[in-house]
Amino acid sequence: MLVVDDNSPDGTGRIADELAAKDPAVDVVHRPAKGGLGPAYREGLGLALERGYDVAVEMDADLSHDPADLPQLIAATETADLVIGSRYVPGGSIENWPAHRLALSSWGNRYVKAATGIPVRDATSGFRAMRRELLEEIPITGLRSDGYSFQLETVVRAWTDGWLIRELPITFVERRDGASKISRAIVVEALWRVAVWGLRTPRSRPVPHPRSVAARVDTIGDEVG
Repeated sequence: MLVVDDNSPDGTGRIADELAAKDPAVDVVHRPAKGGLGPAYREGLGLALERGYDVAVEMDADLSHDPADLPQLIAATETADLVIGSRYVPGGSIENWPAHRLALSSWGNRYVKAATGIPVRDATSGFRAMRRELLEEIPITGLRSDGYSFQLETVVRAWTDGWLIRELPITFVERRDGASKISRAIVVEALWRVAVWGLRTPRSRPVPHPRSVAARVDTIGDEVG
């Protein structure tokens, strides 16, 4: 497990270091300045590639994402290149979110689908598993989005380049402590980036990427890619 500490002021880095000192399976990366969600993801996923991981999984560290869902996400990478833990497919749900956050998330995902045409219901989800081949070919470390737009750009690029995407239902639970990092600047960035991507995204299913599992799988349950 790799913890990327984006110069958090709440002691996260210190606690993570203490855990890493006791467990060799835990590693910590400290970023020198608070650079935001996108750069932190790029650094963590870049290290996953350097270290030869076959699958990289993103998840929030505030227990909004249930670690018990990890096995199903990882197992699903046998039949998909990008597996999204989705709140908006049948069986998925959200608990304890205020009405304005639920409306923003729901509207945002509908906007992404309408603007780009990608058949994904939860493109903003931060709980996802990605095969190494996908990370190498996008390439993930070259994406320029910051904030939550990083999640959107990953999905849009994966779909556009012909990678296979699946969504699995999860229950998302509002964080127990702390406050959301969503800001007006993050929302504005997402709005204009999605509009630009929409002009470039094919409306029909792209030809499968030669390194995608789609090249060797005939039938993929509830595939969307």
